[in-house]
Amino acid sequence: MKFEARATLALGTLAASLSAGAAEPVANALTIYSSAPAGAIPVDTFRAGGQSGFSVPGYAVVRHEREMEFERGRNEIRFTDVAGLIDPTTVAFSSLTDPTGTRVVEQNYQFDLVSTDKLLQKFVDRTVKVEQIRGDKADTFEGTLLSTRGGLVLRQADGTIRTFAHNASVTLPSLPGGLITRPTLLWDVFTQKPGRHVARVAYQTTGITWWTDYNLTYSESKPAGECRLDVGAWVSILNQSGASYPDARLKLIAGDVHRAPAAAPPSPKMMMRAAEAAADSVAGFEEKAFFEYHLYTLGRPSSLPDNSTRQIELFPAVSGVACERTLVYYGAADYGIGGEPYTDRNLGGNGNRKVDSYLVFRNTKETGMGVPLPAGRVRVSKLDTADGSMEFIGEDRIDHTPKNETVTLKLGSAFDVVGERKQTDFKVDTGRKVMTEEFEIRIRNRKDVPVRVIVKETLYRWTNWRITASSHTYEKQDARTLHFPVDVGADKEAVVRYSVRYSW
Repeated sequence: MKFEARATLALGTLAASLSAGAAEPVANALTIYSSAPAGAIPVDTFRAGGQSGFSVPGYAVVRHEREMEFERGRNEIRFTDVAGLIDPTTVAFSSLTDPTGTRVVEQNYQFDLVSTDKLLQKFVDRTVKVEQIRGDKADTFEGTLLSTRGGLVLRQADGTIRTFAHNASVTLPSLPGGLITRPTLLWDVFTQKPGRHVARVAYQTTGITWWTDYNLTYSESKPAGECRLDVGAWVSILNQSGASYPDARLKLIAGDVHRAPAAAPPSPKMMMRAAEAAADSVAGFEEKAFFEYHLYTLGRPSSLPDNSTRQIELFPAVSGVACERTLVYYGAADYGIGGEPYTDRNLGGNGNRKVDSYLVFRNTKETGMGVPLPAGRVRVSKLDTADGSMEFIGEDRIDHTPKNETVTLKLGSAFDVVGERKQTDFKVDTGRKVMTEEFEIRIRNRKDVPVRVIVKETLYRWTNWRITASSHTYEKQDARTLHFPVDVGADKEAVVRYSVRYSW
């Protein structure tokens, strides 16, 4: 960002031009927020040639501090190289040297940037020179520019009209007033203290966001079903705001921060989080509670060039996090409770055959974690001991997760374990307002080792229900969800049968 100060007379006429180029920058700082669902930023958003910054789901509060010279009275201050996607209604200018004696009389954001079309439109009814290539030579024509629509229309000195395609070369006598080459912030500042000030400019800009990627390495341990995870976490920061931020102090906000909804786009949320800083010479992120959110401050400056993605380690890798591997069979979807009982016998009779695979771990110090985890995408890999390569085995998304909470990751569906759900009986007595239903759930394990499968059942037909018979013990998860833990031997089959009675 470039600063230029101009002293003005009380009536606003320009008296002198003072360059602040000799003053060195003090600091750049950004606090970045994200409004994207966890792990849902498409690759096209940040790859080369992708979408513009308008589509980036996030924003930042930008603060620039610079030293500059003021004269007593009114000064015209121009800042260039601000973010192209700045929200001008959020701009604030202040003097840190003399905050009470320095005030902004007027501020303006100029964004009418120079372009070929705008330049040509400024020269309609004025004299220009047009160069047209014909073979290996160029002809030059001079005349009055009449129109720029669909090409160029030129009236020559003899009154003849000549037209040109848009690819013709045009020579203009000057750069017209009112056009600028970069977005510019302009202030009319009054100060009672002449001399050098440290000034701060703050504003919000879109086109910048961040997200978290977790890389987990899975390994099995005994007894069967237990496992260990090596956990690494990285923050990715995408900058398409139209400005670069060299050697900036970075902060990230994790949490759902509300913003007033705009007329066109939906109101953005914010997300962010991180963990404890690395205890070495390269300072990482330091986390702390901040209002109802979490604030993560990078302990060293970092540069964010425009149209770039930068990755920074969120917290040092953690090894040996205890986890559990769980298989879940959910044979029928949840239809939700309606306004009256569901008495259609065909509703949810037969369903899914897939048995899903999950990893579960506690985010506690005892497991090796115990840090706030920002929302993000979690990728899990496993070592192939045959050749020493890491192979991808699944991924999931997590929401903001405080310490001491459980993280559950769905990795995919088991290949060698299948389920089958069958309705074996159904009766409705509308007079007595009673409905009974019976199910048979089969779990077939084609592995060479035994497995434990959680059979999940949702009692969706009505709110009042009672299990009248069951072949296995079950655990009530909520008002209408049951879990049947089932152990299935190697290459064996297990059958769960139960009956439920609804009344209304």
